[in-house]
Amino acid sequence: MKTIQILGSGCAKCSRLQDAAIEAADELEIDYELEKVSDVARYAEFGVMVTPAMVVDGEVKVCGRVPSLDELKGMLS
Repeated sequence: MKTIQILGSGCAKCSRLQDAAIEAADELEIDYELEKVSDVARYAEFGVMVTPAMVVDGEVKVCGRVPSLDELKGMLS
């Protein structure tokens, strides 16, 4: 099971990244758990200074932008 964490305050970009990550994971038919992280102190644990960001299994995959669906699929594969 993959752990996908979306780091962000709840802004429009953060919501788009979350929705896109769910869509990518569902299309790949992977087993995952999604966590929304809005605590700024937790961002620092990952070294993230710009949101939105996506962390997969403890590794920061993207920050500061919403990647395309194909990019997200690559990050989750």
